[in-house]
Amino acid sequence: MPRRRELGRGERVLPGLWRLRLPLPFPGVPHCNAWAIARGDGIVLVDTGMHEPGSFLELERALAQVGLGVDDVRLVVCTHAHVDHCGQVATICDRTGSEMWMHPNHAHGFAGAADPEVALARRLEIGRQSGVSESALARYAEQAKGGPSGIARVIEPDRELVAGVCIETDLGTWRAFETPGHAPSHVCLFQAERRLLISGDHVMGRISLYFDYGWTPDPIGEFLSSLDVVDGLDARLALSGHGRPFLDVHGHIEGNRRLVGERLDATLAAVAGGPRTALEITPRLHGEPVTQTNAGWWLPETLCYLRHLELSGQVTSDYDGGVERWDAALSDPRTKP
Repeated sequence: MPRRRELGRGERVLPGLWRLRLPLPFPGVPHCNAWAIARGDGIVLVDTGMHEPGSFLELERALAQVGLGVDDVRLVVCTHAHVDHCGQVATICDRTGSEMWMHPNHAHGFAGAADPEVALARRLEIGRQSGVSESALARYAEQAKGGPSGIARVIEPDRELVAGVCIETDLGTWRAFETPGHAPSHVCLFQAERRLLISGDHVMGRISLYFDYGWTPDPIGEFLSSLDVVDGLDARLALSGHGRPFLDVHGHIEGNRRLVGERLDATLAAVAGGPRTALEITPRLHGEPVTQTNAGWWLPETLCYLRHLELSGQVTSDYDGGVERWDAALSDPRTKP
C-alpha cells in the first residue's frame, strides 16, 4: 500500500521563531524542516524544502498555519546544498525578490540539476568501482534517467555564507559556523544570547549519518572536527533539518561521535578478512543487506569511512578490473609503540 504523504505544517517554537514541516518523497525521511525567524516586517527563511509537484503549495500551507506567507520572506538562508534544504530557493526568490545566502562550496548539491547526464554517470561509476553489478547499474540508470532533480533552478548565492557571517533578526544576531562533513557546504547558525542552534543535518534529534562522497578528501574527518566546533558553542536548544527541536545538544554530539567510531571499527573488522569491495563491506556496518533503496545512502557512507582509514594508514585499496578492493594495512599505525 503506498505511503500516505504528509502535508505541510507550521508551528511556533518561540515568539518570533516558527518550524515549517515540509513533506518529502524519500522512504524513511517523510519530512524536512524549514525555519522562519521574524525580522522587521517579514521573516528570514532558513532552508526551503525540496522542489517537486505541489511542494510550493505545501510551503504556503505551512506558513499560513502560523499566520505568515511567502511574500513575508526577506532573506533565504540555506544550511547546505541538498535538495530537501535548497530545492525551492529559485521559486521563492523569483516570487519575493529576496536574496539567497549559501556556502560557496555548493557544487555537490547542484550537480544533478546542472548536468543530469554527467551526475548520473558519476554515480554509476562509483557504484561500478564499489562492486555493484552491471545489471543492477543498468536497472538504476533506466529508473534514474529523466527523473526530477529536486531543484527548481540552479542559482548562485547573493552572499557566501562562510564562518563569521551574521544574520540579523528580531531574536538577535545569528552567526554562521562552517560545519562540513555531512555536506561540503554545510553551515550551522548560532544565536549566542538565547543559545539557539540551527543545526541543519549536522546534528539531528535522531542520530542518522550520511556523507557526500567524492567532493572532499575526508568527509569523516571534517564531520568529527565540525562536531567539536558545535560542541564548543554550548547550545541549549537545537533546531535541526529533520525531526523536532531537541535539548541535550552535547549528548547528541557524543552519540554521533560514538556511532562514527563504531562504524569505523566495523569497517576495520570487515577488511581484516581479506580484500573486499565497498559493496561487500557495507552490510557489515548496518547488519542488513544492501538494496536498491538503501544503496544510495549506505555506499557513500562506507566509502567515506574507507577513505578516512586510508588517510590514517589503516587500510589500503587496489583496483582490479575497474573494481576497488580494500584490505587492512600490513602495519596498523595504531599498534606502534
